[in-house]
Amino acid sequence: MQGLRPCSNDVVPLDLTPMTNSASSSSSSSLSIDVDESAESRIQRIISEHPVVIFARSSCCMCHVMKNLLATIGVHPAVIELDDREMAALPLSDNNGTQALPNNRAPTVFIGGTCIGGLESLVALHVSGRLVPRLVEVGALWV
Repeated sequence: MQGLRPCSNDVVPLDLTPMTNSASSSSSSSLSIDVDESAESRIQRIISEHPVVIFARSSCCMCHVMKNLLATIGVHPAVIELDDREMAALPLSDNNGTQALPNNRAPTVFIGGTCIGGLESLVALHVSGRLVPRLVEVGALWV
């Protein structure tokens, strides 16, 4: 497993590489992870620690569109690249148990710990006027 990686230079840098026993315990990132932590538990922890998270594959154009939409509103999400096995570890349903993701799962955005879905779902939320209130509600945006 390659490990979770930040997407590009225009997002908040996160050190998501596993720490080995020889690594210093004074890491500068609150997201340093234990080598024994599974992809599922890392993903769940990242989702719970950040108000807005986008999980994507490398060079994903839809991820770029998601980031630009959110940046236009004033939100800068944590963007994490996943390999195929890690992408399979993403939750398939939201908190209500309804299917929230298409089968390809990339990119996927979580707001306030809840899976919104892909780009189409994010744009639909924005067009309906429910995105900004949701971002304010989870503390990702102040108006």
